[in-house]
Amino acid sequence: MIASALAPAIAWADGDPASDVLLGENVFYPYMPQVSASLQTTLNAETAAASKAHFPIKVALIASPIDLGVIPSLFGKPQQYADFLDREISFSGEQLLLVVMPAGYGVQGLDAPATATAATLAKPAGTQSNELAQAAINAVAKLARAAGHPIAVSAGGADAPSGGSGGGISTTTIILVALIVAAILATAALIMLRIADDSVKRF
Repeated sequence: MIASALAPAIAWADGDPASDVLLGENVFYPYMPQVSASLQTTLNAETAAASKAHFPIKVALIASPIDLGVIPSLFGKPQQYADFLDREISFSGEQLLLVVMPAGYGVQGLDAPATATAATLAKPAGTQSNELAQAAINAVAKLARAAGHPIAVSAGGADAPSGGSGGGISTTTIILVALIVAAILATAALIMLRIADDSVKRF
């Protein structure tokens, strides 16, 4: 709940959120609704496998204008956003990139066969975050195969539900929980120190 409440502020503060996330991660996930944990696991594993197969692709799932931060006008324009995002994350070298929106796909950095394959991909089955993730799982496998770097698709992705809001745990939520736990432990430590200090003074 806390992460969901903070998500809009985080998005606008970062300008283009995906460009920040993809510098360190393989996948940018929508803020709301979150992708289910099973689909996140599958897509993360698939992109990691693609990297090992010499097809290191980055994936941005854009479910709503809020996922674009200060450039919401590019929602519904996956190729235009892919062109923009490519400039943000490829400053240190060419980067393979896949953008998935309800309207379709945008790609950058792919060779001719993979680019041609991207043009034939069916649009996501729906507009929900889970449906975008499932579409990405299928797309990454097809693009890798077309580029000559085939990878296996996890069975979890094919069997996972495509609709709904999902129940994935975001990185922001994990960080917030960790901070809360750390604060509780610090408070407990201070209380113990004060009790020990009072005990020493009495004697």
